[in-house]
Amino acid sequence: MMELLAPAGGPEQLRAAVRFGADAVYGGLNRFGLRAAAGNFTFPQLREALTLVHAAGKRFYLTLNILPYDDELEDLVRDAGHAVQMGVDAAIVSDLGAFALLREKVPELTLHVSTQANVMNAAAARVFAHMGARRIVVSRELSLDRIAEMRRLLPESVQIEAFVHGAMCMAHSGRCMLSDHLAGRGGNRGACAQPCRWQYTVTEAKRPDEPMPVLEEERGTFIFSAWDLNMLSYLPQMRQAGIASLKIEGRMKTDYYVAGVTGVYRRALDLLEEDEALYHRALPELQMELRKVSHRQSNTGFYFGAPQPASGADGFSQSMEYSARVLGMRDGYLLAEVKNRFHTGDTLEWFSPSGTLAFRVEEIMRADTGDRVDHVSVAGQQVLLRVPFAAETGDYLRGPNRNHRMDPE
Repeated sequence: MMELLAPAGGPEQLRAAVRFGADAVYGGLNRFGLRAAAGNFTFPQLREALTLVHAAGKRFYLTLNILPYDDELEDLVRDAGHAVQMGVDAAIVSDLGAFALLREKVPELTLHVSTQANVMNAAAARVFAHMGARRIVVSRELSLDRIAEMRRLLPESVQIEAFVHGAMCMAHSGRCMLSDHLAGRGGNRGACAQPCRWQYTVTEAKRPDEPMPVLEEERGTFIFSAWDLNMLSYLPQMRQAGIASLKIEGRMKTDYYVAGVTGVYRRALDLLEEDEALYHRALPELQMELRKVSHRQSNTGFYFGAPQPASGADGFSQSMEYSARVLGMRDGYLLAEVKNRFHTGDTLEWFSPSGTLAFRVEEIMRADTGDRVDHVSVAGQQVLLRVPFAAETGDYLRGPNRNHRMDPE
């Protein structure tokens, strides 16, 4: 079966990924991981994370995929050495010099080649394999046919990993300089400001006070903005191409997002392994589940050829709203941490690794005083709910998003 690899931007996301079915997670330290704004992991947190991951029989891949300067290489190698002593299962690296240094200085560390290295052909993959790479995270611009051909030309000892879901960069596998030029924040240094998703106008040099709208459609202009990737409906084709690991993008996402997306792909892969017909029958329901978490419009990226130019709103959408995180059960009541407003009489949905269940909120009590209330609206507040099921720590509650606009067909 293909590995399901989920993002772990911090400890909460890691717990969600493991609980909802990831085979492996990837995350970074506070430096060198190409997601400076993510929560990331301190070394003490990394030790705890590795204990949790390995106890569950999962794997942890450390992101060291920044493009480092000379004066950073020594620290990068030192951090990698500490991490491998703690038990990380592999490191994801993009810079050729950093890769060579890690092979020399930390030979016991398994190395994966990041998609930032832009591996587009078997010749490049073989160079990295000769240097000791165990896995290639291929460029996102490859079609499945090209990936299959690369798989045929590589030794079996080298695995191929490919993205299956999440945001796509408008540049070539992240090699974009817009953020550097417009915001002074390096996209290849983990600080992309996402200027491709800003709103722009056009002005003529001699008429700076007369901005001209450039409209693609009534909701705006999306010249630079890429749609998200969603390959849920094409897992058999990815398997046929020889892909060993399916990667979910999203180290900047919440634990709620990670749980929702990971859980859907876990179910899909399990059904595909059991019976492909069952997988195909479940796809409409599974796609609907994906729409319950925050997402942009999506397509299949470059897997079946160059995608059509994106049009339509760039904003996020979700059919369900994150209502509360389950902290456990107390005296027969569900203990939850509030995330968004809900009322008695509302219909919420409990979702866990085993599935979902809709229920009506009959009673809400403040956890600190026991007082009954008819609604909650303070994020972080703990409440007790009378529910017809036994929930567990790490489950979630969600309710209808009243501001949701349906995705276009």
